[in-house]
Amino acid sequence: MIAGYSEEQGQELIQLARKAIESKFSGEKVIVPDKKEFRQARGVFVTLNKKGKLRGCIGFPHASFAVGEAVVKAAKSAAFEDPRFAPLEKDEINGIKIEVSVLTEPSEIKGSPAKEIEVGKDGLICECLGFSGLLLPQVAVEYKMNKIQFLEAVCEKAGLPKDFWQNKNAKFYKFQAQIFKEK
Repeated sequence: MIAGYSEEQGQELIQLARKAIESKFSGEKVIVPDKKEFRQARGVFVTLNKKGKLRGCIGFPHASFAVGEAVVKAAKSAAFEDPRFAPLEKDEINGIKIEVSVLTEPSEIKGSPAKEIEVGKDGLICECLGFSGLLLPQVAVEYKMNKIQFLEAVCEKAGLPKDFWQNKNAKFYKFQAQIFKEK
């Protein structure tokens, strides 16, 4: 089941993510609104895009933190600690668009992953041999992937050969996300 946050609450989470990023430069303390919805433990990812291209994406697949706290931590990490990118500079802040994904708890796929996933609905986690990779549901849509391409991409993200989704030792988990985009 999807998280069930309203669009208004989603935009509040986006503003919280923006404040968390800006706090790095302003030194202001970030205050998470004291709302019961934001105290629920949920998996969360924050994605930063600049001119339509990925600029950072970090999160927590499992319900390790309350949503509000997870958004603050993920936003700061996406902006300043994503190893794929240089830390965000102050002059870039106004040029980024923020996306917050609130996740359902991942569930293990017991059968064939190719039969059990739905492109555009499910996100994927691949784990094997100490490696792991995660792709949010929107990735398959944005890159126009079919099921096999999505499975191959999550294997590659885990640092495994792309056909590893057929290996019986690989574990796959699926989850859904409620996605909020900055307006």
